[in-house]
Amino acid sequence: MSEQRQEQGGPSGRRVVVVGAGMAGVQTAVALREQGFDGTVTVIGAEPHQPYDRPPLSKAVLLGNAEGSAFDVDFEGLGIDLVLGREVDGLRPADHELDTAAGPVPYDVLVLATGAEPVRLPGAEGVPGVHLLRTLDDAERLRPVLTRQHDVVVVGAGWIGAEFATAAREAGCEVTVVEAADRPLAGALPAEVAAPMTAWYADHGVALRTHTRVERVEAGAVVLDDGSRVPAGAVVVGIGARPATAWLAGSGIALGAHGEVVADARLRTSLPDVYAVGDCASFPSGRYGERLLVHHWDNALQGPRTVAANIVGAATGEPPAVYDPVPYFWSEQFGRFVQYAGHHAGADRVLWRGDPSGPAWTVCWLRAGRLVALLAVGRPRDLAQGRRLIEAGTPMEPRLLADPARPMKAATAAA
Repeated sequence: MSEQRQEQGGPSGRRVVVVGAGMAGVQTAVALREQGFDGTVTVIGAEPHQPYDRPPLSKAVLLGNAEGSAFDVDFEGLGIDLVLGREVDGLRPADHELDTAAGPVPYDVLVLATGAEPVRLPGAEGVPGVHLLRTLDDAERLRPVLTRQHDVVVVGAGWIGAEFATAAREAGCEVTVVEAADRPLAGALPAEVAAPMTAWYADHGVALRTHTRVERVEAGAVVLDDGSRVPAGAVVVGIGARPATAWLAGSGIALGAHGEVVADARLRTSLPDVYAVGDCASFPSGRYGERLLVHHWDNALQGPRTVAANIVGAATGEPPAVYDPVPYFWSEQFGRFVQYAGHHAGADRVLWRGDPSGPAWTVCWLRAGRLVALLAVGRPRDLAQGRRLIEAGTPMEPRLLADPARPMKAATAAA
C-alpha cells in the first residue's frame, strides 16, 4: 500500500488501527474488509511471527505434529497492513496516536485486541526449566522437553494444565500436577461437576496433588509447601491469565476489576473512536444480566464481527450491532472432548444426562426452567442442540432433559 494511501486513510479517508495480531485482531481486520470498509486497516503485533492460532499450541504444535498454526489469511490481497514485532507502549487519545519504539502511529478508529498474558509463578521468574505455554515460542521451547521425556511438574489444574499434562503423557513423560485448590478446574466449575474429572488424571498415569502449593523451584525439583520434593526436569505454569492492558495506564481507558477494558454492548470503550474485543475486554450481557469476561477462542472469533459492523455502520448510518453471545469453548484432555456453552453462575437447577463415571455425559444448568449453560463430555450433539436452545431461551421439561437417550431438542416444555 502506498505512503499516500496510508496518510489519507484510503478512499473512505479513515484509518483503522488494530493493536494485537491474535485471533481477535486478525478477525477484526478481515471482518472490516468483508463488511465493505475501504479505508486503511493496520494490524500491529508484538510477536515477529506471522499471525497464528493458539489452540494447536497445546496439541499438534507442542507434540511436533505441526510446525505452526498460521492463519490462512491473504493479508496483502485484503489490503491489510501487518506490522509485526512491534510493541505498543501507550495511547494518547487526544492526539489519536499510539506510541511505539518506532514512532507514533496515528489512527481514526482504534481497536484494542491485545488478549491476555499468563500469570507467572511468584519467585520462579528467570529460573531455568520453568515454562509458560501461551505463545508459539513457548511451544517451541517445550517441544524438546517432551522429546527427552523429562519428569514434568505442571502447576495448575485448569484447562491449559490438563491439556499440557495430556500431551506430556502422550509423549511418555512422568507428570505431576500441583493444584492449590481442592479439585481441578476449581475456578471454572462447581465442585460436583469437576469431581468426576479428578479420576481422569490417575486413569492416565498423572499424579494430581490438590491442596498443594509450590514453595520454590530448585534445580531438577519442585519443593512443595508440605516440604516434599518432586523431581522436575521441567516446570510448566498454568495458573491463569490476565488481560494484557498494562500499557493503557494513564490513557483514560476505563478498566475493570480484573484489569480488563470495560466495553459497552457495542464493544466501544470509554473513549471515543476506540473499541475493544477478545480476551482483553469485558462486555455487558443482556442474556445473563451481568458483565462477562470471556477468555476463550470463540469470543475472539465472534466479537470482531460486531466491532466491524459498528465501525462500518458509524459511517453509513446503519443501526448499531449489539454483542451478546452464548459463550462457548472446548478442551481436549485425557482422551475426552469437553465442550461448554453458556454461563452457569445464575442457574437455579442442575440436571445430569448420563453417568459421570462413564465416557460420555452432560451437565445442564437451568434458570426459571430455561437452559442457561451446559457442559458436554463426549456428547457433541448435546452441545450443538443445547447451544441453540440457550440462544432461543426455550423452556425445557426437566424430566425429559434428564433422559440421556432423548435428544435435547426433544426435551422442551412443548415436547
